Amino acid sequence: MVRDLRNDVDVLVIGAGPAGATAATVLAGEKGKRVLVLEKEHFPRYHVGESLIPHCWDTLDRLGMVERLDEAGFQVKQSVQFASPCGELSTPFYFSKHTDHPRAKTWQVDRKTFDTMMMERAREAGAEVREGVKVIDFLEEDGVVVGVLAEENGERYEVRAKMTMDASGRDALFQRKKKWRKRDPKLDKIAIWTLYKGAKRDEGIDEGATTIAYVQGKGWFWNIPLKDDIVSTGIVAERDYLYREGRDLAEIYAREIQENKWVEEHLSEGEQFGEYWVTGEYSYRAEHCAADGLVLIGDAFAFLDPVFSSGVYLALTTGSMGADAVSAALEKDDVGAEQFLDYGKRVCRGIEWMRKLVYAFYDENFSFADVVQKYAEVRRDLTDCLIGDLIDRDYDTLFERVGEFAELPEDLDHGKTVKDSVGSASSV
Repeated sequence: MVRDLRNDVDVLVIGAGPAGATAATVLAGEKGKRVLVLEKEHFPRYHVGESLIPHCWDTLDRLGMVERLDEAGFQVKQSVQFASPCGELSTPFYFSKHTDHPRAKTWQVDRKTFDTMMMERAREAGAEVREGVKVIDFLEEDGVVVGVLAEENGERYEVRAKMTMDASGRDALFQRKKKWRKRDPKLDKIAIWTLYKGAKRDEGIDEGATTIAYVQGKGWFWNIPLKDDIVSTGIVAERDYLYREGRDLAEIYAREIQENKWVEEHLSEGEQFGEYWVTGEYSYRAEHCAADGLVLIGDAFAFLDPVFSSGVYLALTTGSMGADAVSAALEKDDVGAEQFLDYGKRVCRGIEWMRKLVYAFYDENFSFADVVQKYAEVRRDLTDCLIGDLIDRDYDTLFERVGEFAELPEDLDHGKTVKDSVGSASSV
């Protein structure tokens, strides 16, 4: 094993997905740092999580991506709607009725194209991105992460950096290595999903709406219209419920489609193609947000049940906020874990607001309409939370009201803390 001195950089980013690409673009393009991104796959590659929420716009605008997304031909998304098991459709929630801002229109993205665009933006900003490079292990000296051991074309080499950012997605390399993963036991769902061509679409402004369709007392479907007459469709529910008659994914899906009339009607006009995918562990968070020399961003830090399409939003937000925190640490010449306490606290507080909404959603007796009917003054806060205005906001009053209608969780302590070099936890 030979150390490759040419690869010594200010910041090493593991993963070129939305979180890693965001961090690399900010650090290389805005902050003038030497950035190397290592991505195990070769882009373009398939990824689920196509629906963007309005406040993704803020980070995308910072990256110079808004105009590019407008020009890419993605399906425009202007609303979200809900479908009951019997097929009754709610009045769509139109973002433009809530905010007079460019973010009132967002996108349903083909992640192959979107993620590649994000990666190429990082390269354009000055980051070096190497595809097909697998991170094998982390290099630590005196309790400080100083880089990684990487493998490329069968050869292994060390890459050293002043700071490492783990954006390895659900692989969550550092989280798994340190056994930091903390699952949310009440949100222990699985998802099965696939793609359809030619499925029925709603008309006009509703063509690009995300539809959340309920399966009575069991779970919910997503229906996300994409460009090229493709729909991403998936079901989220308890494992035991979905696997009650076997594990053939196609058979499960064909059976569950019949549990919601709106889904059955819309998919019956189309044709399924490609694979069926399944994943579990839908909600988790790392015990700590950082260690000396390393910070976690994106799914490598936390993932929340996707009912409100928060995945890409959290990737973009943690990528941007994490990059700012890394830049500040480098300017101080101090990459100790405690430099990231404020980052962890702010991100986790934002996640907790959305987590409370997810818990309310799964309460069978809960209805957002009941809350705003009784407490009209919280309507705007509720909407702000749903569209992703999560960071540095105070929604205590909102959730006092919501708590009258649903059982809400206590805030989790983990994720707000860091692991210092002597092995003890610190928090704010």
